[in-house]
Amino acid sequence: MKNTTKLIALVLMGSAGVASAGGSEGSIGVGAEFMLSSYSVGGGGTGNVVSFGLGGPSLNYDAGKFHVGGFLSILDPGGANNTAVEIGGRFYYHVHSTAMTDFGIGGTIGILNYDVGNDRNTAMFIEPGFQIRTFLQSNVALSFTAGLAIGAADADGVYLIGNAVGGAGLHYYFF
Repeated sequence: MKNTTKLIALVLMGSAGVASAGGSEGSIGVGAEFMLSSYSVGGGGTGNVVSFGLGGPSLNYDAGKFHVGGFLSILDPGGANNTAVEIGGRFYYHVHSTAMTDFGIGGTIGILNYDVGNDRNTAMFIEPGFQIRTFLQSNVALSFTAGLAIGAADADGVYLIGNAVGGAGLHYYFF
């Protein structure tokens, strides 16, 4: 009887699949995600400063060894000539995965198009870095991102951001 139990246990262990983070390879996640960057416009003695945190509703595709995604957001905080459109995309290659987490290296590119008076400006942010996703359930993921934020186009300067809660997201995966 003991040998039969051992044999059944070995067969079950040998037939089990490898555990991986996420719902499954090829799953689509919907949720929200925000970049590390934030951008303020306005002022100039008027006191009208509008701050934008790039991100919003997003969609992710989990391919197993990597995930890609993007976001789109339209903001109109009130008042004349201050509408903003944000769009961005991300790619993270999973360097390491466990049953409930993965660690990815990659980055995000975000574009912010906004009104300033009668002009429209475009700011671009390039953010190489790393992302840690933890799965609360097999299909619900929290993500935390850290890295280097580089402002380009109308976004002046280079910003080094090392705060892991600077970029965060929540996604529900369908599989």
